[in-house]
Amino acid sequence: MLETIKKEFIKTFIRDARWKIFTQGFKNTLIITVAAVMIGIILGIAISLVHAVSKEMRSSGNKTIWGRVLMVLDSLNEFYVSVIRGTPLAIQLTIMAFIIMTGVENKILVCCVAFGLNSAAYVSEVIRGGIEAVDKGQTEAGRSLGLSSTTTLTEIVLPQAFRSILPALCNEFIAVLKETSIVGLISVVDLTRASDLVRSRTLSPYFPLISVAIVYYILVLILSTQVKRLEKNMKNKYGGI
Repeated sequence: MLETIKKEFIKTFIRDARWKIFTQGFKNTLIITVAAVMIGIILGIAISLVHAVSKEMRSSGNKTIWGRVLMVLDSLNEFYVSVIRGTPLAIQLTIMAFIIMTGVENKILVCCVAFGLNSAAYVSEVIRGGIEAVDKGQTEAGRSLGLSSTTTLTEIVLPQAFRSILPALCNEFIAVLKETSIVGLISVVDLTRASDLVRSRTLSPYFPLISVAIVYYILVLILSTQVKRLEKNMKNKYGGI
C-alpha cells in the first residue's frame, strides 16, 4: 500500500513538475479570496451606511436634496442586494466574465470583482443587522448631545455594532474562500481547477482530489480557529457578544 501511495504521489506532484500547477492554483485562490474580502468589506460598509443614514432621514422627515439622493441610492442598493442574494454565484461569475467584463483578459481580476460584489451584498446585510441590534437609546443619546445623524452612526453605533458582527464577518470570509472553487468555470486555475488538470493527465482522481480537499480543510480550520479565538477574546473583553 505504501508503495502505491508513493507512486501516486510522484505521479501527481513530482512528475513533469506538476506541483507547480497546484502552487499556482493555491496562489490564485488566495489572491481572489483576499481581494474579494477587501471589496466586500468596503462596499458592504458603504451600502449599510447609506441604508442606516437613509432610514434615519426617513424617520426624521428629511426632504432635502441630499436626503432624497440617499433614499434613491438606498433603494438601488436594496435591489442590488436582492439580485445578488437571489441568483447563484456561478451565474454571476459567468455573466461578469462573458458579458460585463468580456473584454478583460485578466480573468483573475474578473473573479475578484465578481466575488467581491457577491460578498458585499452579504456583508452589508450582516452590518445592517449589527447596526439595528444596537440599542436605540445609544442613537438618542448621541442626538441629545447635539451630534449629527452621521456622526452618531459612525462614532457611537458602528463601533458597538462591529463588536457583535465581527465573528459573522469572519465566517463570511471563510465562505468566500470555499466558493472560489468555482472559478474554473471561466478557466482560471485555482486549487480545484489544478486538481482537474492534473487528474486529466494522470487519469487518477484519488491523489489530486484528496490533496486539494485537505488543503481547503486546513485553510478553513485555521480560519475557524482564529474566529473562535476572536469570539473568546471579545467575550472576555466585553462580557459577551
